[in-house]
Amino acid sequence: MNTLQWTDTWYLAPEIALAAFTIVLAVLDLLLPKRVDRDAIGWLSLLGLAVAGVFVGWRMYDLYDGGAPQSLLGGSYRVDDFGNLLKLAFLAASFLIVLASLGTVRRSEVPIKGEFYYLTLPAVLGAMVMASSGDLITLFVGLELLSITSYVLVAARKSSGLSSEAAFKYYVTGGTASAFILYGMSFLYGVTGSTSLAAIGKGIGPALTDYRAMVYVAFFLMIAGFAIKLALAPFHAWSPDVYQGAPTPITSFLAVVAKAAAFAMLYRIFVNTAMYATDQTLGGAVRDDLFLALAVLAAAAMIVGTTGALRQHHAKRLLALSGVANAGVLLVPLALDLTNLHASLFSEFFYYLIAYLFMNVGAFAVLTAVSAERGDEEVAAFAGLYHRAPWTAGAMTVLLCSLAGLPVTGGFFGKLFILFGAVQTRAYWLAAILLATTVVAYYVYFTFIRQMYMRSGSTDQRLRIPVPAGIVIWASVLATLALGVLPKPIMEGLDRVFSIVSDFLFQLS
Repeated sequence: MNTLQWTDTWYLAPEIALAAFTIVLAVLDLLLPKRVDRDAIGWLSLLGLAVAGVFVGWRMYDLYDGGAPQSLLGGSYRVDDFGNLLKLAFLAASFLIVLASLGTVRRSEVPIKGEFYYLTLPAVLGAMVMASSGDLITLFVGLELLSITSYVLVAARKSSGLSSEAAFKYYVTGGTASAFILYGMSFLYGVTGSTSLAAIGKGIGPALTDYRAMVYVAFFLMIAGFAIKLALAPFHAWSPDVYQGAPTPITSFLAVVAKAAAFAMLYRIFVNTAMYATDQTLGGAVRDDLFLALAVLAAAAMIVGTTGALRQHHAKRLLALSGVANAGVLLVPLALDLTNLHASLFSEFFYYLIAYLFMNVGAFAVLTAVSAERGDEEVAAFAGLYHRAPWTAGAMTVLLCSLAGLPVTGGFFGKLFILFGAVQTRAYWLAAILLATTVVAYYVYFTFIRQMYMRSGSTDQRLRIPVPAGIVIWASVLATLALGVLPKPIMEGLDRVFSIVSDFLFQLS
């Protein structure tokens, strides 16, 4: 039965909560007088994200207590721990980003302040749909919901020429990426006769007999589209400009939530379809070619992102190129040899994803406070920060060490687990590139540390950190250190929660 029953709405409670809060807050923003500060909309947006997070946690408890993953609408929407874990990451990151912006986003900078807060909710809703979809159509609907909302958010600084330029570039590149992905999906539908990921996985092997070229075209079109969405080299040129022009909280959202959602979609599609691209005559040649292409993209992103950041002096552009390199790192687990089913694939990916989440959200929160005081976003704005705000400088140092992959932080163990996975599957060349780019990255992030501790600033006035931003910064630091101190229990917990058979392999579940 493909129709949605009333009993099924319980499984969709997180998504329904976000949709309901979006509608209520949009109406409230229209009714409130213009003189009323819109921070109240921000606090209510936080409530909506928290309510959705409670519902997701409740569903995870049900699954852990013996429940089975649920398939809704004929399998086009799945409620499983792959989706639930990613949803919690989306909601946590969005909660921290909105919280950090309270008290720092000024109406003069972002005139549409109310929309700025509540439009985050449908963007997160789109990301959640991408994480739980089991069908190409619902995947694309989630992608477009996230993309269209993000286009508006990037253009929030209407008085800024950089923001308008960033919105135009993001719209053009995002539309191009969506076109590539949709065109690739249409080829997959054409050769298998279905949009269901499970059915495509079953039909992709037989389709290779007559339509091998079309299968290659389908997957390489989608790879190109995802490479643009994820800012993987050589499709990354848009990201520094967009990150620079967008308001800093939205830059943080693009760097974390939008990127993680694209990874969720990429993992859903490739593990359930490309992994089965084998037949009797070619064996696993097609599958191996597709995952080799992902490995090459991962290597290129790590190299180009790290070397490009060496020459940057603008903080947001530097963090954008850092995001390119980190996207390559996050892609490595998927690109590894799956013939023996690298069982810790998702745990390695998710561990580094949550480390990436906290260290980026915290770093952007510090950048927001520093740039608001100095009026610019250059790395030089951090000069003398240790003398003006020693605790904030210490917090930023921890986050930068995690980004660089230094012990004992979440970023170190995240990269270490992925490195071990590459060595275990004998992808030595990929492991060597990951190791080499990590070493080079030490110099990139030392640029900030040198400014904070070894340069004198233009003023001795103490930096005031708003309370919400301070909470976000220190929550990010504590989470980063917890990931670095307790890596084994966290990885074991992920392995207990996540099952690669029931949560990934639709054909076997």
